[in-house]
Amino acid sequence: MSAYLKCIEKNCNKTMSSTSKAYVCPNCEGLLDVTYDFEIFDPEKIKQIFLKRRSSNSLLDLSGVWRYRELLPFCTDFSKVVSIQEGNTPVYEAPRCAKYVGLKKLNLKHQGLNPTGSFKDNGMTTGVTQANLLGSKIVACASTGNTSASMAAYAARAGIRAVIFIPDQQIGFGKLAQSLDYGATTIQLEGDFDESMRLVKEITLERDVYLLNSINPFRLEGQKAIIIELLCQQDWKVPDRIVVPGGNLGNSGSFGKAIKELYDLGFIEKMPMVTIIQAQRANPLYQTLIDRSPRLVKVEAQTLATAIKIGNPVSWKKAVRAMEWTRGWCDFVSEQEIADAKAIIGRDGIGCEPASATTVAGIRKLVQTKEIDPDEDVVAVLTGNLLKDPDYTVNYHQNSLYQEATYRNELLGKKDKIRSTFANGPIKVRADKEAILKVLGL
Repeated sequence: MSAYLKCIEKNCNKTMSSTSKAYVCPNCEGLLDVTYDFEIFDPEKIKQIFLKRRSSNSLLDLSGVWRYRELLPFCTDFSKVVSIQEGNTPVYEAPRCAKYVGLKKLNLKHQGLNPTGSFKDNGMTTGVTQANLLGSKIVACASTGNTSASMAAYAARAGIRAVIFIPDQQIGFGKLAQSLDYGATTIQLEGDFDESMRLVKEITLERDVYLLNSINPFRLEGQKAIIIELLCQQDWKVPDRIVVPGGNLGNSGSFGKAIKELYDLGFIEKMPMVTIIQAQRANPLYQTLIDRSPRLVKVEAQTLATAIKIGNPVSWKKAVRAMEWTRGWCDFVSEQEIADAKAIIGRDGIGCEPASATTVAGIRKLVQTKEIDPDEDVVAVLTGNLLKDPDYTVNYHQNSLYQEATYRNELLGKKDKIRSTFANGPIKVRADKEAILKVLGL
Protein backbone atom coordinates (compact mmCIF):
# COMPACT_ATOMS: atom_id res chain seq x y z
CA MET A 1 0.00 0.00 0.00
CA SER A 2 1.46 3.37 -0.93
CA ALA A 3 0.83 6.63 0.89
CA TYR A 4 1.40 10.09 -0.52
CA LEU A 5 0.35 13.70 -0.02
CA LYS A 6 -2.21 15.23 -2.35
CA CYS A 7 -3.58 18.76 -2.67
CA ILE A 8 -7.35 18.90 -2.09
CA GLU A 9 -7.91 21.73 -4.60
CA LYS A 10 -9.75 20.31 -7.62
CA ASN A 11 -7.86 22.45 -10.13
CA CYS A 12 -4.49 21.38 -8.72
CA ASN A 13 -4.32 17.82 -7.27
CA LYS A 14 -0.54 17.99 -6.96
CA THR A 15 1.00 14.97 -5.27
CA MET A 16 4.22 14.56 -3.32
CA SER A 17 6.01 12.05 -1.14
CA SER A 18 4.57 11.16 2.27
CA THR A 19 8.01 11.95 3.71
CA SER A 20 7.77 15.55 2.55
CA LYS A 21 7.63 18.09 5.39
CA ALA A 22 4.79 20.00 3.77
CA TYR A 23 1.62 21.36 5.34
CA VAL A 24 0.16 23.07 2.27
CA CYS A 25 0.55 22.60 -1.47
CA PRO A 26 3.71 24.29 -2.85
CA ASN A 27 1.81 25.12 -6.06
CA CYS A 28 -1.40 26.71 -4.79
CA GLU A 29 -1.13 26.68 -0.96
CA GLY A 30 -4.14 24.37 -0.77
CA LEU A 31 -4.60 21.94 2.10
CA LEU A 32 -3.11 18.47 1.80
CA ASP A 33 -4.56 14.99 2.34
CA VAL A 34 -2.66 11.85 3.18
CA THR A 35 -3.88 9.66 0.32
CA TYR A 36 -3.56 5.90 -0.11
CA ASP A 37 -3.70 3.30 -2.84
CA PHE A 38 -5.66 0.95 -0.61
CA GLU A 39 -5.48 -2.81 -1.20
CA ILE A 40 -8.54 -3.78 0.85
CA PHE A 41 -10.74 -6.26 -1.01
CA ASP A 42 -12.69 -7.84 1.86
CA PRO A 43 -14.02 -5.21 4.31
CA GLU A 44 -15.86 -7.86 6.36
CA LYS A 45 -12.58 -9.68 7.01
CA ILE A 46 -10.94 -6.44 8.13
CA LYS A 47 -13.87 -5.73 10.47
CA GLN A 48 -13.27 -9.10 12.14
CA ILE A 49 -9.57 -8.29 12.51
CA PHE A 50 -10.49 -4.99 14.23
CA LEU A 51 -12.83 -6.85 16.58
CA LYS A 52 -10.28 -9.54 17.43
CA ARG A 53 -7.64 -6.93 18.29
CA ARG A 54 -9.81 -5.62 21.13
CA SER A 55 -8.76 -8.68 23.15
CA SER A 56 -5.06 -8.26 22.35
CA ASN A 57 -2.52 -6.73 24.76
CA SER A 58 -0.10 -5.68 22.05
CA LEU A 59 0.80 -1.96 22.17
CA LEU A 60 -0.64 -1.25 18.73
CA ASP A 61 -3.86 -3.10 19.45
CA LEU A 62 -4.39 -1.36 22.80
CA SER A 63 -4.54 1.94 20.90
CA GLY A 64 -7.97 3.00 19.68
CA VAL A 65 -6.16 4.48 16.67
CA TRP A 66 -3.47 2.00 15.63
CA ARG A 67 -5.89 -0.90 16.08
CA TYR A 68 -7.33 0.30 12.77
CA ARG A 69 -3.95 0.63 11.05
CA GLU A 70 -5.12 -0.89 7.75
CA LEU A 71 -7.07 2.35 7.23
CA LEU A 72 -4.12 4.67 7.98
CA PRO A 73 -1.17 2.82 6.47
CA PHE A 74 1.30 5.70 6.15
CA CYS A 75 3.45 4.20 8.94
CA THR A 76 5.58 1.28 7.79
CA ASP A 77 7.87 1.17 10.86
CA PHE A 78 5.72 0.47 13.90
CA SER A 79 8.72 0.81 16.22
CA LYS A 80 8.33 4.57 15.68
CA VAL A 81 4.71 4.66 16.88
CA VAL A 82 4.10 6.96 19.88
CA SER A 83 1.00 5.86 21.78
CA ILE A 84 -0.59 6.38 25.21
CA GLN A 85 -3.46 3.95 24.51
CA GLU A 86 -5.54 6.76 23.04
CA GLY A 87 -9.05 6.34 21.76
CA ASN A 88 -11.10 3.54 23.33
CA THR A 89 -13.67 6.19 24.25
CA PRO A 90 -17.22 5.16 25.16
CA VAL A 91 -20.53 5.79 23.47
CA TYR A 92 -23.13 6.68 26.09
CA GLU A 93 -26.90 6.68 25.86
CA ALA A 94 -28.08 10.04 27.18
CA PRO A 95 -31.82 9.90 27.98
CA ARG A 96 -32.01 13.31 29.71
CA CYS A 97 -30.18 14.93 26.83
CA ALA A 98 -32.48 13.16 24.36
CA LYS A 99 -35.55 14.52 26.14
CA TYR A 100 -34.00 18.00 26.31
CA VAL A 101 -33.25 18.16 22.59
CA GLY A 102 -36.47 16.46 21.46
CA LEU A 103 -35.10 13.16 20.13
CA LYS A 104 -36.38 9.70 20.96
CA LYS A 105 -32.77 8.62 21.57
CA LEU A 106 -29.38 10.32 21.63
CA ASN A 107 -25.91 8.81 21.88
CA LEU A 108 -22.82 10.74 22.97
CA LYS A 109 -19.31 9.62 22.01
CA HIS A 110 -17.08 11.06 24.68
CA GLN A 111 -13.60 11.90 23.40
CA GLY A 112 -12.92 13.68 26.69
CA LEU A 113 -12.02 10.28 28.14
CA ASN A 114 -8.79 10.14 26.14
CA PRO A 115 -5.48 10.09 28.09
CA THR A 116 -5.07 13.89 28.12
CA GLY A 117 -8.81 14.56 28.16
CA SER A 118 -9.65 15.49 24.57
CA PHE A 119 -10.04 14.19 21.01
CA LYS A 120 -6.65 15.70 20.14
CA ASP A 121 -4.96 12.51 21.40
CA ASN A 122 -6.41 10.58 18.45
CA GLY A 123 -4.60 12.91 16.10
CA MET A 124 -1.47 13.51 18.13
CA THR A 125 -0.48 9.84 18.17
CA THR A 126 -0.27 9.88 14.36
CA GLY A 127 1.17 13.41 14.17
CA VAL A 128 3.99 12.75 16.64
CA THR A 129 4.60 9.33 15.07
CA GLN A 130 5.14 11.06 11.72
CA ALA A 131 7.50 13.53 13.42
CA ASN A 132 9.36 10.51 14.79
CA LEU A 133 9.51 8.89 11.35
CA LEU A 134 10.97 12.12 9.93
CA GLY A 135 13.54 12.39 12.72
CA SER A 136 12.20 15.72 14.00
CA LYS A 137 13.70 17.01 17.25
CA ILE A 138 11.20 19.83 17.93
CA VAL A 139 7.43 19.95 17.47
CA ALA A 140 5.26 23.04 17.84
CA CYS A 141 1.66 24.20 17.84
CA ALA A 142 -0.58 27.17 18.54
CA SER A 143 -3.34 26.28 20.94
CA THR A 144 -6.26 27.38 23.07
CA GLY A 145 -5.47 24.44 25.34
CA ASN A 146 -6.34 20.93 24.19
CA THR A 147 -3.85 20.70 21.31
CA SER A 148 -1.02 21.93 23.52
CA ALA A 149 -1.84 19.49 26.32
CA SER A 150 -1.96 16.57 23.93
CA MET A 151 1.15 17.49 21.94
CA ALA A 152 3.14 18.05 25.13
CA ALA A 153 2.23 14.58 26.42
CA TYR A 154 3.04 12.74 23.19
CA ALA A 155 6.25 14.68 22.64
CA ALA A 156 7.31 13.79 26.18
CA ARG A 157 6.68 10.10 25.45
CA ALA A 158 8.73 10.36 22.25
CA GLY A 159 11.58 12.33 23.83
CA ILE A 160 10.98 15.26 21.45
CA ARG A 161 10.99 18.89 22.55
CA ALA A 162 7.56 20.54 22.51
CA VAL A 163 7.06 24.29 21.95
CA ILE A 164 3.59 25.76 22.49
CA PHE A 165 2.20 29.18 21.54
CA ILE A 166 -0.87 30.18 23.57
CA PRO A 167 -2.96 33.36 23.45
CA ASP A 168 -2.57 35.43 26.63
CA GLN A 169 -5.33 34.92 29.23
CA GLN A 170 -7.35 32.76 26.82
CA ILE A 171 -6.62 29.26 28.08
CA GLY A 172 -8.21 27.32 30.92
CA PHE A 173 -5.88 26.44 33.79
CA GLY A 174 -6.91 22.78 33.49
CA LYS A 175 -5.32 22.73 30.02
CA LEU A 176 -2.36 24.99 30.78
CA ALA A 177 -1.45 22.82 33.78
CA GLN A 178 -1.05 19.81 31.50
CA SER A 179 1.34 21.55 29.10
CA LEU A 180 3.49 22.78 31.96
CA ASP A 181 3.54 19.40 33.72
CA TYR A 182 4.47 17.50 30.56
CA GLY A 183 7.57 19.69 30.16
CA ALA A 184 6.65 21.78 27.12
CA THR A 185 8.20 25.17 26.45
CA THR A 186 5.12 27.40 26.72
CA ILE A 187 5.16 30.84 25.08
CA GLN A 188 2.29 33.14 26.07
CA LEU A 189 1.58 35.71 23.35
CA GLU A 190 -0.42 38.91 23.20
CA GLY A 191 -3.35 38.56 20.82
CA ASP A 192 -5.77 35.76 20.00
CA PHE A 193 -5.39 32.21 18.72
CA ASP A 194 -5.26 33.30 15.09
CA GLU A 195 -2.24 35.52 15.83
CA SER A 196 -0.52 32.61 17.60
CA MET A 197 -1.29 30.39 14.61
CA ARG A 198 0.21 32.89 12.17
CA LEU A 199 3.47 33.06 14.11
CA VAL A 200 3.88 29.32 14.64
CA LYS A 201 3.31 28.68 10.91
CA GLU A 202 6.02 31.19 10.00
CA ILE A 203 8.52 29.71 12.45
CA THR A 204 7.92 26.10 11.39
CA LEU A 205 8.36 27.03 7.75
CA GLU A 206 11.62 28.86 8.42
CA ARG A 207 13.21 26.49 10.96
CA ASP A 208 13.57 22.76 11.50
CA VAL A 209 10.46 22.57 13.66
CA TYR A 210 7.55 20.21 12.90
CA LEU A 211 4.07 21.80 13.02
CA LEU A 212 1.33 19.78 14.72
CA ASN A 213 -1.76 21.92 14.35
CA SER A 214 -4.64 20.50 12.33
CA ILE A 215 -3.15 21.92 9.12
CA ASN A 216 -0.84 18.90 9.42
CA PRO A 217 -2.56 16.14 7.39
CA PHE A 218 -0.94 13.32 9.37
CA ARG A 219 -2.54 14.56 12.57
CA LEU A 220 -5.96 14.36 10.96
CA GLU A 221 -5.35 10.74 9.97
CA GLY A 222 -5.53 9.73 13.63
CA GLN A 223 -8.74 11.66 14.13
CA LYS A 224 -10.34 9.51 11.41
CA ALA A 225 -10.21 6.69 13.95
CA ILE A 226 -12.94 8.39 16.02
CA ILE A 227 -15.39 7.52 13.26
CA ILE A 228 -13.95 4.04 12.67
CA GLU A 229 -14.13 3.22 16.37
CA LEU A 230 -17.66 4.63 16.65
CA LEU A 231 -18.89 2.40 13.83
CA CYS A 232 -17.16 -0.63 15.34
CA GLN A 233 -18.91 0.12 18.64
CA GLN A 234 -22.23 0.34 16.76
CA ASP A 235 -21.57 -3.04 15.06
CA TRP A 236 -21.31 -1.05 11.83
CA LYS A 237 -24.87 0.24 12.07
CA VAL A 238 -24.47 3.69 10.54
CA PRO A 239 -26.24 6.58 12.32
CA ASP A 240 -28.19 9.12 10.31
CA ARG A 241 -26.16 12.04 11.61
CA ILE A 242 -22.92 12.75 13.47
CA VAL A 243 -22.75 16.15 15.18
CA VAL A 244 -19.40 17.76 16.05
CA PRO A 245 -18.23 21.12 17.49
CA GLY A 246 -16.64 23.48 14.96
CA GLY A 247 -13.41 25.25 15.96
CA ASN A 248 -10.35 24.95 13.74
CA LEU A 249 -12.42 22.39 11.78
CA GLY A 250 -9.77 19.71 11.47
CA ASN A 251 -11.96 17.20 13.30
CA SER A 252 -14.91 17.89 10.99
CA GLY A 253 -12.65 17.45 7.98
CA SER A 254 -11.19 14.20 9.29
CA PHE A 255 -14.67 12.82 9.96
CA GLY A 256 -15.66 13.49 6.36
CA LYS A 257 -12.50 11.82 5.05
CA ALA A 258 -13.05 8.76 7.23
CA ILE A 259 -16.68 8.40 6.16
CA LYS A 260 -15.84 8.81 2.45
CA GLU A 261 -13.01 6.27 2.61
CA LEU A 262 -15.15 3.73 4.49
CA TYR A 263 -17.96 4.19 1.97
CA ASP A 264 -15.68 3.91 -1.06
CA LEU A 265 -13.99 0.79 0.36
CA GLY A 266 -17.33 -0.91 1.07
CA PHE A 267 -17.25 -0.85 4.88
CA ILE A 268 -20.54 1.09 5.01
CA GLU A 269 -23.49 1.40 2.63
CA LYS A 270 -24.50 4.97 3.48
CA MET A 271 -22.77 8.07 4.75
CA PRO A 272 -23.96 9.73 7.99
CA MET A 273 -24.50 13.48 7.70
CA VAL A 274 -21.69 15.51 9.29
CA THR A 275 -23.32 18.42 11.12
CA ILE A 276 -21.00 21.11 12.52
CA ILE A 277 -22.06 23.42 15.34
CA GLN A 278 -20.20 26.67 16.09
CA ALA A 279 -20.55 29.31 18.79
CA GLN A 280 -22.62 32.32 17.73
CA ARG A 281 -19.70 34.77 17.92
CA ALA A 282 -17.12 32.32 16.62
CA ASN A 283 -18.92 31.10 13.50
CA PRO A 284 -16.77 31.82 10.44
CA LEU A 285 -17.78 28.61 8.66
CA TYR A 286 -21.48 29.34 9.10
CA GLN A 287 -20.98 32.91 7.84
CA THR A 288 -19.06 31.62 4.84
CA LEU A 289 -21.83 29.19 3.91
CA ILE A 290 -24.62 31.73 4.39
CA ASP A 291 -22.76 34.30 2.28
CA ARG A 292 -21.94 31.62 -0.32
CA SER A 293 -18.44 33.02 -0.28
CA PRO A 294 -15.61 31.23 -2.13
CA ARG A 295 -13.31 32.58 0.58
CA LEU A 296 -13.55 32.18 4.32
CA VAL A 297 -15.48 34.94 6.08
CA LYS A 298 -13.18 35.55 9.03
CA VAL A 299 -14.56 36.78 12.35
CA GLU A 300 -13.08 38.13 15.57
CA ALA A 301 -14.00 35.16 17.72
CA GLN A 302 -15.66 35.70 21.10
CA THR A 303 -16.93 32.77 23.15
CA LEU A 304 -16.50 31.28 26.61
CA ALA A 305 -16.12 27.90 24.89
CA THR A 306 -12.40 28.58 24.46
CA ALA A 307 -11.64 25.33 22.62
CA ILE A 308 -13.58 26.67 19.60
CA LYS A 309 -12.71 30.35 19.98
CA ILE A 310 -11.26 30.54 16.47
CA GLY A 311 -12.18 33.11 13.84
CA ASN A 312 -9.87 31.97 11.04
CA PRO A 313 -10.04 28.14 10.98
CA VAL A 314 -7.31 26.63 8.88
CA SER A 315 -9.21 23.46 7.89
CA TRP A 316 -12.43 25.11 6.71
CA LYS A 317 -12.22 23.73 3.17
CA LYS A 318 -11.94 20.19 4.49
CA ALA A 319 -15.00 20.84 6.64
CA VAL A 320 -16.94 22.13 3.61
CA ARG A 321 -15.87 19.02 1.69
CA ALA A 322 -17.10 16.79 4.54
CA MET A 323 -20.51 18.44 4.41
CA GLU A 324 -20.65 18.16 0.62
CA TRP A 325 -19.80 14.45 0.73
CA THR A 326 -22.33 13.65 3.45
CA ARG A 327 -25.12 16.20 2.74
CA GLY A 328 -24.32 17.82 6.08
CA TRP A 329 -24.70 21.37 7.34
CA CYS A 330 -23.36 23.92 9.81
CA ASP A 331 -25.22 26.03 12.36
CA PHE A 332 -24.45 28.07 15.47
CA VAL A 333 -25.71 28.34 19.04
CA SER A 334 -25.61 31.12 21.64
CA GLU A 335 -23.56 31.22 24.83
CA GLN A 336 -26.77 30.68 26.80
CA GLU A 337 -27.64 27.61 24.76
CA ILE A 338 -24.14 26.18 25.24
CA ALA A 339 -24.21 26.73 29.00
CA ASP A 340 -27.62 25.13 29.47
CA ALA A 341 -26.82 22.15 27.23
CA LYS A 342 -23.61 21.58 29.18
CA ALA A 343 -25.61 21.44 32.43
CA ILE A 344 -28.02 18.90 30.91
CA ILE A 345 -25.12 16.70 29.77
CA GLY A 346 -23.96 16.78 33.37
CA ARG A 347 -27.41 15.62 34.53
CA ASP A 348 -26.85 12.46 32.50
CA GLY A 349 -23.76 11.82 34.65
CA ILE A 350 -21.42 12.43 31.74
CA GLY A 351 -20.04 15.99 31.80
CA CYS A 352 -17.90 17.81 29.25
CA GLU A 353 -16.06 21.06 28.59
CA PRO A 354 -18.11 23.99 27.17
CA ALA A 355 -17.14 23.52 23.50
CA SER A 356 -18.44 19.96 23.54
CA ALA A 357 -21.89 21.12 24.62
CA THR A 358 -22.38 22.96 21.33
CA THR A 359 -23.36 19.61 19.81
CA VAL A 360 -26.28 18.99 22.18
CA ALA A 361 -27.31 22.66 21.99
CA GLY A 362 -27.18 22.51 18.20
CA ILE A 363 -29.24 19.33 18.00
CA ARG A 364 -31.93 20.97 20.14
CA LYS A 365 -32.00 23.98 17.84
CA LEU A 366 -32.15 21.84 14.69
CA VAL A 367 -34.95 19.67 16.07
CA GLN A 368 -36.93 22.83 16.85
CA THR A 369 -36.38 24.15 13.31
CA LYS A 370 -37.29 20.69 11.92
CA GLU A 371 -33.88 20.22 10.30
CA ILE A 372 -33.55 17.07 12.44
CA ASP A 373 -36.44 14.61 12.73
CA PRO A 374 -37.14 13.31 16.26
CA ASP A 375 -36.79 9.73 14.96
CA GLU A 376 -33.29 10.25 13.58
CA ASP A 377 -30.40 8.14 14.87
CA VAL A 378 -27.98 10.85 16.03
CA VAL A 379 -24.54 10.65 17.64
CA ALA A 380 -23.10 13.80 19.21
CA VAL A 381 -19.35 13.95 19.74
CA LEU A 382 -18.12 15.41 23.02
CA THR A 383 -14.58 16.58 22.40
CA GLY A 384 -13.25 17.50 25.86
CA ASN A 385 -13.35 16.53 29.53
CA LEU A 386 -15.40 18.37 32.16
CA LEU A 387 -12.24 19.16 34.14
CA LYS A 388 -10.62 21.04 31.25
CA ASP A 389 -12.46 24.22 32.29
CA PRO A 390 -13.83 23.75 35.84
CA ASP A 391 -14.18 27.51 36.47
CA TYR A 392 -16.87 27.72 33.79
CA THR A 393 -18.87 24.93 35.43
CA VAL A 394 -18.57 26.28 38.96
CA ASN A 395 -19.48 29.80 37.87
CA TYR A 396 -22.55 28.54 36.01
CA HIS A 397 -23.85 26.63 39.02
CA GLN A 398 -23.13 29.56 41.34
CA ASN A 399 -24.99 31.94 39.03
CA SER A 400 -21.88 33.98 38.24
CA LEU A 401 -21.06 33.18 34.62
CA TYR A 402 -20.61 36.21 32.35
CA GLN A 403 -19.80 36.82 28.68
CA GLU A 404 -18.46 39.90 26.92
CA ALA A 405 -21.34 42.18 25.90
CA THR A 406 -21.60 43.23 22.25
CA TYR A 407 -23.66 45.47 20.02
CA ARG A 408 -23.63 44.62 16.33
CA ASN A 409 -20.58 42.41 16.98
CA GLU A 410 -18.64 45.24 18.64
CA LEU A 411 -17.43 44.64 22.21
CA LEU A 412 -18.91 47.17 24.64
CA GLY A 413 -16.38 46.67 27.44
CA LYS A 414 -18.93 45.24 29.87
CA LYS A 415 -20.30 41.82 30.76
CA ASP A 416 -23.64 40.13 30.13
CA LYS A 417 -24.73 37.54 32.64
CA ILE A 418 -25.60 34.03 31.45
CA ARG A 419 -28.70 32.68 33.17
CA SER A 420 -28.01 29.62 35.29
CA THR A 421 -31.18 27.87 34.13
CA PHE A 422 -30.18 24.52 35.61
CA ALA A 423 -28.03 25.75 38.49
CA ASN A 424 -27.01 23.25 41.16
CA GLY A 425 -24.92 25.37 43.49
CA PRO A 426 -23.60 24.38 46.91
CA ILE A 427 -25.93 24.98 49.85
CA LYS A 428 -24.42 26.78 52.83
CA VAL A 429 -25.52 25.25 56.15
CA ARG A 430 -24.15 25.70 59.64
CA ALA A 431 -22.27 22.72 61.07
CA ASP A 432 -25.32 21.29 62.83
CA LYS A 433 -26.93 17.88 62.24
CA GLU A 434 -30.49 19.13 62.60
CA ALA A 435 -29.89 21.99 60.16
CA ILE A 436 -28.44 19.52 57.65
CA LEU A 437 -31.36 17.11 58.02
CA LYS A 438 -33.79 19.99 57.52
CA VAL A 439 -32.11 20.96 54.25
CA LEU A 440 -32.19 17.32 53.13
CA GLY A 441 -35.84 16.98 54.07
CA LEU A 442 -35.11 13.99 56.29
